[in-house]
Amino acid sequence: MKRVFSGVQPTGQIHLGNYITMKNFVKQQEDKDCIYCVVNMHSITLPQDPVILRDRTVELAALYLAIGIDPKKVTLFVQSQVSAHAELAWILNCFSYMGELNRMTQFKDKSAGKDVVTTGLFTYPVLMAADILLYDTHYVPVGNDQKQHLELARDIAIRFNNKFGETFVVPEPMIAKVEDGARIMAFDDPNQKMSKSNPNEFSKITLLDTPSKVKKSIMRATTDSDMTIKYDLINKPGVSNLLTIYSQFSGMRISEIESKYENEGYGSLKKDLVEIVNQELSKIQTEYNRILESGEVLDVLKAGRERAHELSTVVLDRVKNKIGFLTF
Repeated sequence: MKRVFSGVQPTGQIHLGNYITMKNFVKQQEDKDCIYCVVNMHSITLPQDPVILRDRTVELAALYLAIGIDPKKVTLFVQSQVSAHAELAWILNCFSYMGELNRMTQFKDKSAGKDVVTTGLFTYPVLMAADILLYDTHYVPVGNDQKQHLELARDIAIRFNNKFGETFVVPEPMIAKVEDGARIMAFDDPNQKMSKSNPNEFSKITLLDTPSKVKKSIMRATTDSDMTIKYDLINKPGVSNLLTIYSQFSGMRISEIESKYENEGYGSLKKDLVEIVNQELSKIQTEYNRILESGEVLDVLKAGRERAHELSTVVLDRVKNKIGFLTF
């Protein structure tokens, strides 16, 4: 089977935008060899509270399982528990160029206005390249904000292969095909992507939010004065965002939702959306709490660590042999 690799940082709470992506992970496990990683090493490129980071690492793994990831079909593990990620990242740093990293727009965004910027934040894309290339990955699910990083991973792999012979599989981007797109925007500013870092708590809904918090976030969502329920990203971004979420959670096509609310106002749409979202989140939260209480998530992570170690060692030894390192 073709192999897919993806990682999610255990920082902040998983919101609806992340959830749409993770739902695609569940679909992929049926016909692909999926490797899903809690990328906690990426998290420390910015300051973290150690206790919170540790707890959220386990909680994120539990959420993976709660939304339907099957540990019998998928390798789920924590990045820092497989040392090959750090080893390969160092090697790839020696085959990456300052000019390439200087052009990374995410580095420019995250470093803007800061008095002190760590080298970890600067070389973040090289660690991401190591994550991907370490598992002979064929496909990487990416959004617009990560395309540039995947392109760098491809460039490094091709450069290394040209110098030392075929060593790395050159990964391809995997773009989700969803009707009208499934990019979830902030409730307070529908022209901006929903984000963990937005300080406005009502700009987003996380998978562990209470029903009352969900209701407040949706009912306060920015719309417009037109009151026509129509999907139009340019002129009606707020309504379009609500329709996208409704479609993703109900399974209805956006055109069907438009017809259903043809003679209704935004209040009816928002009220029904609150119920639809809370129904699905209730199921996820019940399973999430069961998984945490049972302790099974730790067993899953241990098993995932072992398989990830086996797979990564094969590739890392291949690389070491090519560049002249001893591997006995």
